[in-house]
Amino acid sequence: MSESLADVIEVAGSELRFLRKLLGDAGENAWERLLEWFIDDWFRLDVLGLENIPADGPAVLVANHSGAWGLDAFVLQKALMRSLRRPLHVLAAPFVFRLPVLGRYAARKGAVPIDPRAAIKRLGDGELVAVFPEGVAGLEKPFRDRYRLQPFSPGFAVAALHTGAPIVPVSVIGAEESSPKLGELPALAKLLDLPYFPLTSPFPLPAKWLMTVGEPIVPPERPRGFGDRSATARRLCADVQDAVQDMVVRERERRDALVR
Repeated sequence: MSESLADVIEVAGSELRFLRKLLGDAGENAWERLLEWFIDDWFRLDVLGLENIPADGPAVLVANHSGAWGLDAFVLQKALMRSLRRPLHVLAAPFVFRLPVLGRYAARKGAVPIDPRAAIKRLGDGELVAVFPEGVAGLEKPFRDRYRLQPFSPGFAVAALHTGAPIVPVSVIGAEESSPKLGELPALAKLLDLPYFPLTSPFPLPAKWLMTVGEPIVPPERPRGFGDRSATARRLCADVQDAVQDMVVRERERRDALVR
């Protein structure tokens, strides 16, 4: 290959990388503006109980996960960042980071792959971590089972026990009605290498959203033995799930009263 041709290829490659970055930045900025519009105008989000989030130091925010598209994670991160003015790391499933535009946006906003070690590290640094312990199962449930929490994964409880960070329960109401899951498209999920692909409204419906932050739950002292730690983490996980479920039931009634 001649030197001039190699130079042309190198320049073309540099321009292509620059164009991809430019398009990526434009997509992220467009998503940011759309997300703000969702929060303020389309979902008319109300946020209650912000005073329950510590002004400094570590805390684990634990929220219900719902709505076929999983928009609640983006809404929670954006809404709280606007109010708290401190970093918030959302634990996200690995496939999220593969999504065009959204994956890069999530990473730039501090999202990290789901891993108790990642949570422990950030809690040890005195930061806020948000987790949706239902995982994808919270999004997969049919509309008839809306607001019935799926079993929580105890990883967040392990991290809280290890660091002593308080657990702050959060209920998110509205995502179920905005993106009701009516079915699934397994072939499309396989084609796109996603855990599932929902049959739902292609654009979120304008349901009223209400996000409520509950009072912190202080984890017990961390036991020394592995078996005792495991049992304590499971009990703490169950207690937090009960607290979030109770909040979801109560705040759903409050949201419905607001929109009458």
